[in-house]
Amino acid sequence: MRFRKKPVEIEATQWFKMGDHPAVTAFFSHDPENIGYGWIKTLEGGHIVTPGDWIITGVKGEHYPCKPDIFEMTYDAIDHIQR
Repeated sequence: MRFRKKPVEIEATQWFKMGDHPAVTAFFSHDPENIGYGWIKTLEGGHIVTPGDWIITGVKGEHYPCKPDIFEMTYDAIDHIQR
């Protein structure tokens, strides 16, 4: 069987640094490559957030990160679409 996502409006914020979204906390790592990353708790557990990721607020108020390329393929901005 094939399925199509229901059209649902979401809220999303593109994250670049701490303070860009209240659900993202500091990610602590001893690996210098991870400096500037964030951490977000989701329904499935925690995820690392990297600069440029979108933080989506789901239909039940949950938050989760989405990589920019996936976000672009999945969502259209509605602020610029005439209704």
